[in-house]
Amino acid sequence: MQGTKMLSGMTEPPSITLGDFVLRFELEDLDDVYAERARKELRETPDRVKESLVELRDLLKEEKDLYIPIENDYFLIRFLRPCKFYPESACDLIKRYYAFKIKHEKIYKNLKPSTEKNIFENNILTVLPNRDQMGRRILVLELGKKWKPSKCTLDEVFKGCVLFLEAAMVEPKSQVGGCVVIFDMDSLSLQQVWQFTPPFAKRIVDWLQDSIPIRVKGIHIVNQPGIFNIVFQLFKPFLREKLKNRIIFHGSDRDSLHQHIDPKYLLDCYGGTLEVPRITGPEWLELLLKCDKEYDAINSYGYNKNK
Repeated sequence: MQGTKMLSGMTEPPSITLGDFVLRFELEDLDDVYAERARKELRETPDRVKESLVELRDLLKEEKDLYIPIENDYFLIRFLRPCKFYPESACDLIKRYYAFKIKHEKIYKNLKPSTEKNIFENNILTVLPNRDQMGRRILVLELGKKWKPSKCTLDEVFKGCVLFLEAAMVEPKSQVGGCVVIFDMDSLSLQQVWQFTPPFAKRIVDWLQDSIPIRVKGIHIVNQPGIFNIVFQLFKPFLREKLKNRIIFHGSDRDSLHQHIDPKYLLDCYGGTLEVPRITGPEWLELLLKCDKEYDAINSYGYNKNK
């Protein structure tokens, strides 16, 4: 493989130690279990990887306005895996990924952990340190009782999600396993509901459906009160069937949630038995701050960046 997994050239995965636990990016190549999954689910074989990389490079050379690390195999594989190694689909995904960044330039400008500390310090967005039974990363957003709109805007929440998923994109296991999202809407208030708008809803759905090279395998809504339906109605018109089918409403029914995520990979507040310590937003920030240079590298690519 040519290139490095991290665009900044960092070779040692950033990590922090929390008691007996080490929180880190998982940059290792796929083990036998994940390699077999990639073969079955993503058509990934050594020969197909080589062929697809050559074809994708040729396609990207036609995109004269697009400046990306075209010679870095690891970078291209980030887009080939979610597209099951179809080069044309991966090329289209790359173009949509960067077009979305142009369209929402205000959000993406200089987007890195050191400029977005607030979302993590408010501790409403976190990733569990473990994967679930399917090897998926678990992102938890608590947009009910922990969220104070006066202290943290929805745009900041979105930026935090982008930072997390950009990090997941680097991990080979996450490229294969994908991720699941838990939206905990406990005690959602009318004041919070009013923060949501149709343009915000469209941006989120466009991002999830068309613009990120990560497999979003499930969106689980838990602890939602009745007024959450007002929020969901904003999102509904923009949802295509595939994503709509992956949004599951559980309320307070933990058995329902456990049908999708095994309780041994969940926190006790979701009826789980996970023994790994809960990672807080500020602890995640401490890790992500070590990656500021990586986000600078990510931000340096895109349309017309070389002009």
